[in-house]
Amino acid sequence: MQKVHMTPEGFKALEDELKNLKFVERPAIVNAISDARALGDLSENAEYHSAKDKQGLIEGRIRELESKLSRAEIIDIKKLGGTGVKFGATVTVFEESTDEETTYKIVGADEANIKKKLLSVEAPLARALIGKNVGDEVKLQTPSGEKEYEIVKIEYI
Repeated sequence: MQKVHMTPEGFKALEDELKNLKFVERPAIVNAISDARALGDLSENAEYHSAKDKQGLIEGRIRELESKLSRAEIIDIKKLGGTGVKFGATVTVFEESTDEETTYKIVGADEANIKKKLLSVEAPLARALIGKNVGDEVKLQTPSGEKEYEIVKIEYI
């Protein structure tokens, strides 16, 4: 089985989601199904079918989270270091076409949130940055054309 890399914060977030699904969402949907059954004929009972569909989604997500958590390889970023970009690095890049600096943290796929500047290790930009050092330039082909970035700073915080 392939390991799933994540930060301690990402692991905790998935654990919290799993607990919520198991101990809040699952019991609530069981009650909703029970209430819908009490309404009578199941063949034309929209509430029942909706609740069963939701139950299927919840159970699927529970299985997915349990699998990921069992394969998790938690990487403590504070113990990392060095000069190059790797998983967990907080990287400041200068985009030459816009003259703007942006700081991203490279995290596991389940932790990614571009609005919070959390970049998935599987994202094209992250893959291009991995292994590079401060001062290196990275060219990335995007749907809107080629973009060039220069690595300004690398931190492990």
